[in-house]
Amino acid sequence: MKMSRHFPLNAMRVFEAAARHMSFTRAGAELGLTQTAVSYQIKLLEDTLGEQLFLRQPRQVSLTDAGLRLAPKVTEAFAILQDAVTGLKDTSEGTLTIHSTATFASRWLARHLGTFQLENPGIAVRLETSQEVIDFTKTEADLAIRSGKGVWPGLKAHLLMRSHFTPMLSPQLAETIGGIETPADLLKLRIIDPNDPWWRMWFEAAGLPDADLAGRPASRFGVQAFEAAAAIAGNGVAILMPEFYADDVALGRLVQPFDLTANDGTDYYLVYPEARRNSRKIRAFRDFMHKTLPPIQP
Repeated sequence: MKMSRHFPLNAMRVFEAAARHMSFTRAGAELGLTQTAVSYQIKLLEDTLGEQLFLRQPRQVSLTDAGLRLAPKVTEAFAILQDAVTGLKDTSEGTLTIHSTATFASRWLARHLGTFQLENPGIAVRLETSQEVIDFTKTEADLAIRSGKGVWPGLKAHLLMRSHFTPMLSPQLAETIGGIETPADLLKLRIIDPNDPWWRMWFEAAGLPDADLAGRPASRFGVQAFEAAAAIAGNGVAILMPEFYADDVALGRLVQPFDLTANDGTDYYLVYPEARRNSRKIRAFRDFMHKTLPPIQP
């Protein structure tokens, strides 16, 4: 008999339970069905196969010859399916694939992933980086670190970090003009990526809405971490998120001349599909991030 897509697989599951218990009542209790529903499913399967599978007797049922031949094969088939699903789930839950912007990955995430894995030894981590906004339906990523306003249809978003930015530079570069005393002093130096809208926002917040950034070399690194590396090398002033570069400040590689920071309305979020919110590995990483990150400032 050729099995069509309309074959009553649910009835086969009911048959397997009834054959194992030799009872429609106990099969129903296992599957959450009434005895009448079990009888209906068994009859549906018998009609489909054209074979009687059970002998109905008062207070008991027994398998026919056809039922005896079918029952062990069905039990084996469901065991194979269970093993396949369990194996898939174990593999899926055993690897956490994270997509992140390169800057967040290199300046914060990489230094903390080791702690996450120590606390969750059963979860391997795979980290992917790019500036692209990924489509979860077209990638194997479980979750992403994304910069934005926190509203993405179909995704659950958790605020991780405010995107406050401010000018930073090497102390040696600052000394070439006798130090940085006022925001206007920054204009005496090379500005890394003067076309970055963050510069205009910061100078406006600093009281210099007409800061002249025109005519400067329009270099563009594309990734904040690269701009920071150029600033550390003394190649200019970069506008950066100071939360990412506290170590460089402590080691004397960068200075933040002003406490003033600005924000363009976008922040860092942990996002994942709503349908995956109960995934054990996603919950573990979400809880770890909230525990490890400092309290979010307004």
